[in-house]
Amino acid sequence: MASAGPEILDIPPAKLISSKTHILPGALLVTELFFRVPLDYARDIGSITLFARSVTKNETPIFAPDDEAPPKPYLVYLEGGPGFGNREPQDHPLTRPVLSRGYQLLLLDYRGVGLSTPVNAQMLSMVPGGEAGQANYLSLMRQDNTVRDCEAVRKCLTEGWPTHKKPWSIFGQSYGGFVSLSYLSMHPEGLREVFLTGGLAPVGKTPDQVYEATFRRTLTRNRDYYRKFPEDVQKVRDIAAHIESKGGRIPLPAGGYLTIPRLLTLGIAFGGHGGIDNVHSVILQLKTSLDQFGVLSRASLLLLEGFTPLDTNIIYAIIHEAIYCDGPQNASRWAAYRVGRAHESFLWLNESWTLSETSGDLNFSGEMIFPQHFDTYPELISLRPVAEILAQRDDWPSLYNQEKLAINKVPVYAASYLDDMYVESEFARDTAKLVAGTKVFETNVMYHSALRAKSEDVLRALFDLRDDVLD
Repeated sequence: MASAGPEILDIPPAKLISSKTHILPGALLVTELFFRVPLDYARDIGSITLFARSVTKNETPIFAPDDEAPPKPYLVYLEGGPGFGNREPQDHPLTRPVLSRGYQLLLLDYRGVGLSTPVNAQMLSMVPGGEAGQANYLSLMRQDNTVRDCEAVRKCLTEGWPTHKKPWSIFGQSYGGFVSLSYLSMHPEGLREVFLTGGLAPVGKTPDQVYEATFRRTLTRNRDYYRKFPEDVQKVRDIAAHIESKGGRIPLPAGGYLTIPRLLTLGIAFGGHGGIDNVHSVILQLKTSLDQFGVLSRASLLLLEGFTPLDTNIIYAIIHEAIYCDGPQNASRWAAYRVGRAHESFLWLNESWTLSETSGDLNFSGEMIFPQHFDTYPELISLRPVAEILAQRDDWPSLYNQEKLAINKVPVYAASYLDDMYVESEFARDTAKLVAGTKVFETNVMYHSALRAKSEDVLRALFDLRDDVLD
């Protein structure tokens, strides 16, 4: 049943507390911005700091202009995740294409990530109220409050602009698309146009439905992996056997442990361009170390340890399933874990499983978070009770308003990947049909990371949707 939609609250303008401008190589004029916004827009319980970079071309006119140039319209990039800040503008695939089309680019770090009051275990230990207080704090890090932050920043940055110029454009990659659909549900008046890449969220689908679909996609990618690297069937089993022979866990250089479940979560990379090859490289390093030394060397363990950086991006792990909880009576209850351990291809998720119970391929998991993550990553270990509270929560606020999306007036231009391992394409198609005014470019020759891997092709297709006509 469709939820009533997110609560619409009064959003005061963010307070700009710092602005510093620098020129970067490549003629980029970058302004580093810090803002103050409420932690909770519904209750006065303090504030947090947001960080953003605005990027324009650094232009030196031959003649001094007679009048001050009007501000360029903003295009706001909404990063995937949740849990990751923005990369530097000189390394961002959108910077030059966006500037060449007359926008200024705004790279806004979501609350709790990047430089926007980033969440970590140490700072959470200082949140009042113990584990329940920490869970409440983390529950404020989802799409709905990110939209409110964006609106607060928009009102701040466009103060004094003509009314018709105040709405801005947004570009949502992956989870950034989830934020974009919440934005359309909550404050479409703040938007001029929306671009999405792999971001047509599964609106109206439960967490269980999401993971049933993504496990199927992940299994297909496992077959692709072992078809390309058949020798890795035995290599993966040999590494798993070594881990099992050491009592099931091997200490890692920076803390935490290598377990068989942690080894098999490397498959999260399968959904991106080059991901299969990257996993093979890690397996090759580990197996070579075993063959040459009889142990897993520090170098090989460091490579594995840094593969999925959850210790520095804990929001990705701890509220990952919460982004699919759209409204009350929609607890996740470790949905990925429940769905996966019931699947015969992922029996290693069961705690009593041993290697001898499975012959042949050991299948990797994909973009899923399990309770086992909170046993093996040092930054997550102390947060296991907090993660449990969030997993059992069943009074989540709504994230989308399907009735409002069905009468949407803001143009939406979306790239959707038919073989996307992270965002199920059939669900994406349902969402595209739901959101009025959506134009979609579908392809089976790109994966979820195409914005980075094939940025020129993706952006050409998206802007063609906006600028070209069918007839």
